[in-house]
Amino acid sequence: MWTSKNRCQYERKGLRYPTDLTDAEWALVAPHIRPAKRGGRPRTTNMREVTNAILYLLGTGCQWRALPKGFPPRTTIFEYLDLWEWDGTLVRLHHALFLATRAQADKAASPTAAIIDSQSVKGAEKGGRGSTRRAMTRGRKSKERSDISWSTRWASR
Repeated sequence: MWTSKNRCQYERKGLRYPTDLTDAEWALVAPHIRPAKRGGRPRTTNMREVTNAILYLLGTGCQWRALPKGFPPRTTIFEYLDLWEWDGTLVRLHHALFLATRAQADKAASPTAAIIDSQSVKGAEKGGRGSTRRAMTRGRKSKERSDISWSTRWASR
């Protein structure tokens, strides 16, 4: 419920964009971002700005080319987003923030109830999101579940 106390807590004044991280939010996120590799040239990219740019993209739904000039180059942002997805940083960060949110609400770390709808069941039957490569594989129909392909297979012999 929006009370004057809650409004002050969620106020986004003083930030460049409403999607930018506050100092307190960055303190929660920063430990989950891996430091630069040893050796070679030192990292010059500001990780907080990369995170702010990713949140700006997600929050506004803008195109990559429409990112404001104050952020690092879009290629840099994309490379870090791709790296963080590949090495599991995004999953670890999401899990840590999920646990912190549950603890802040005085709830157990894992939920005790779940809601399953018919779409979830259909997705699990077909293998779900985790069993296919993202947007790289074509959908295949199971020949065992299709009456048409079964009947045409025998008719063509």
